[in-house]
Amino acid sequence: MALIMGARGVSGQQGDRAMWLNYMDKVARPVVSALAEGRLHASMPVMLSQRIDNPALRSKVTYLEAWGRTLSGIARWLNSEDGSAEEVAMRRQYRGWALKAVASSVDPGSADYMEWRGGQPLVDASFFALGLIRCPWLWEHLDSVVRRRVVDALLQTRATKPGNSNWILFPAVIEAFFCKYGFPYDEARIEYAVRTFSQQWYVGDGEFSDGPSFHQDYYNSYVIQPFLLAVLDVVGGRYGVLDLRMRRIAQRYAELQERMIGVDGSFPVTGRSITYRCGAFHALADVAARGWLPGSLSPGGVRSALSAVMRRTLGAPGTFTAAGWLTIGLAGRQEGLADAYITGGSEYLCMEIFQPLGLGPSDIFWAAPSQPWTAVKVWGGGDSVAVDHALEL
Repeated sequence: MALIMGARGVSGQQGDRAMWLNYMDKVARPVVSALAEGRLHASMPVMLSQRIDNPALRSKVTYLEAWGRTLSGIARWLNSEDGSAEEVAMRRQYRGWALKAVASSVDPGSADYMEWRGGQPLVDASFFALGLIRCPWLWEHLDSVVRRRVVDALLQTRATKPGNSNWILFPAVIEAFFCKYGFPYDEARIEYAVRTFSQQWYVGDGEFSDGPSFHQDYYNSYVIQPFLLAVLDVVGGRYGVLDLRMRRIAQRYAELQERMIGVDGSFPVTGRSITYRCGAFHALADVAARGWLPGSLSPGGVRSALSAVMRRTLGAPGTFTAAGWLTIGLAGRQEGLADAYITGGSEYLCMEIFQPLGLGPSDIFWAAPSQPWTAVKVWGGGDSVAVDHALEL
């Protein structure tokens, strides 16, 4: 594993960025390098939940889960140009791998051709599409044959009808990909998702329900808010009230997410998909990467909080196999926490915490001094935290 120097023994923001890069590389490298070399199916172990619902299908799609989620997690960093000489060299290596990995994943003649048709493939094809939306560099450097194969692969997902939940965002993101890069797209799939969330499923105070009923879990962060924002990035300006309100909603949810992070980087173990580890803070990381942190949150405090979450989840003993693949769990290997749809590939949603690495080292998120976050301030006896109030739109 290629380490960025300074991850240990360096305090403050420089040490934070080095630590983030090292964790990103530790998680992503086995997936991206193996797929680039056409050996992901041969080398990645198939790990299934103890209560898996469809082992045959889940075993087939676990590779697309790992690849799509990894790509969407590193995409902003891949698209950037900033960083130390070591970081630039690592990005150059990952860019080369990513080009080959995309080609391998969509080549019907490849041993690593992915499963693109079906329910779970719709989910992870959308993460793959999200990665390409976030990284125009990657799309622009694919050759014409690979681009056509990417389109053909994503078109297969149209045969799958999504459930009445956050799943309606998966086809919306795929259609947003087609729109962004100039292909014919189904505007109705985007329209339905955006209008359903904005007109029916916003429940107030910065949160959406996951379908008609509200669930106390992290799906506003895993999928809903980052995916809505990604769609609006491409087709915004035509959805009236949500276009105007979504930034405020995302900022309020970022405030709530920051307050969920305990003094040791732990957070409430609630709701399904809890084994996505630090992916529970996809929304906070996304808002930070956009430069949208509200005035109530200091960039140095958010960076410190997310760093603590990263260490608490990715640094726990048992998180990785001896060969470097993610295991199933939240803080180590905890297979009993896995829902019926969880595989080892599912775990790579944890990569979404790395969104701020798309910002250069001089950005305030990285340049600001490290600061305590809300829990550290309050439970340390401090009296500098403002009273929290709900968002009224």
